Amino acid sequence: MPTVDIPGSKSITARALFLAAAADGVTTLTRPLRSDDTEGFAEGLTRLGYRVGRTPDSWQVDGRPEGPAMAEADVYCRDGATTARFLPTLAAAGHGTYRFDASEQMRRRPLLPLSRALRDLGVDLRHEEAEGHHPLTVRASGVEGGEVVLDAGQSSQYLTALLLLGPLTRKGLRIRVTDLVSVPYVEITIAMMRAFGVEVGREGNVFVVPPGGYRATTYAIEPDASTSSYFFAAAAITPGAEVTVPGLGTGALQGDLGFVDVLRRMGADVSVTPGGTTVRGTGRLHGLTVNMRDISDTMPTLAAIAPFADGPVRIEDVANTRVKECDRLEACAQNLRRLGAEVTVGPDRIEIQPGFGMPSSTEITSYADHRIVMSFAVTGLRLPGISFDDPGCVRKTFPGFHEAFAALRRDIGQ
Repeated sequence: MPTVDIPGSKSITARALFLAAAADGVTTLTRPLRSDDTEGFAEGLTRLGYRVGRTPDSWQVDGRPEGPAMAEADVYCRDGATTARFLPTLAAAGHGTYRFDASEQMRRRPLLPLSRALRDLGVDLRHEEAEGHHPLTVRASGVEGGEVVLDAGQSSQYLTALLLLGPLTRKGLRIRVTDLVSVPYVEITIAMMRAFGVEVGREGNVFVVPPGGYRATTYAIEPDASTSSYFFAAAAITPGAEVTVPGLGTGALQGDLGFVDVLRRMGADVSVTPGGTTVRGTGRLHGLTVNMRDISDTMPTLAAIAPFADGPVRIEDVANTRVKECDRLEACAQNLRRLGAEVTVGPDRIEIQPGFGMPSSTEITSYADHRIVMSFAVTGLRLPGISFDDPGCVRKTFPGFHEAFAALRRDIGQ
């Protein structure tokens, strides 16, 4: 039975780096993800004047509750959405002038709801070109705190950024949320803040964050649930194959582990224990209708295996996937059509009919999106001749993905 060693969670690593930088003392992060996104986050912290020490299995961060050590800094956020949204928020709590820019892909992704909320809190934040997009400059003088209204209907990262900021403000924060997607990611944030000594309250749609700062700790990063979805899906479409991901089981923080519940509904055998999660292919894969609002990063994984089901697969309430690294709904639809699948797309949904009519070889267009490549790698287990125009974009979250997936292919006999 293949046991897959999945790298640490990108979402948890990014939050842990913010919390460690803001905490009073030295924090050790064990098994952090080392990828383009997280290396970019750590590099950004270094540019701001934080000390980040790195060994193969752990990172140590010297926290600065008072904010960045540098009075001026230029930070390049690469492709990382967490980097591009969290670091300007962290910098706002300090004192100095900080300029942030990002890749062309990240420049296209929205930031305005977070920018507006920070401005409402008195932060001097200016977008240099397109309003609501990078590049931007923060002229920081600390944050007083108080009440603020936030629309997190495009991304839960806006709310996470403000939650993480709350203990660094002088009065704390009351964040009134008018819309929210990907709720499990917010729950990750709140659980991690608790591990660093801060308890977040909730009164309906208002999140209450006390002032007082964070305390340093040693924090273990669990395996990435979104990345695990590709390996679980590989087992589900392969009769008799089993895949186990240790360290990702009952008690896991990441909501994307809920993807295995979707596979269970489709007919796969699933076992979730304290030690890990196992998925076994049964030779059956049924169609279904599923709301993936809270686990939308795994939408491409399901879309890529949907034609193997015996009935239509309809994925609903995933409008926010249109403003990720690419428009993921359209990217999945276009690639599935290249493979001969019948697909219909709506503003917030995609429906995929059973079956492929694939030519002898097909190149998948990645749209520079790591999740598109990793998802359609799963399709390639059952369909010969699939290749990718940009296989290397997986370095964003899993530089060793293709090697790990090739090993899995050998282990399950595909």
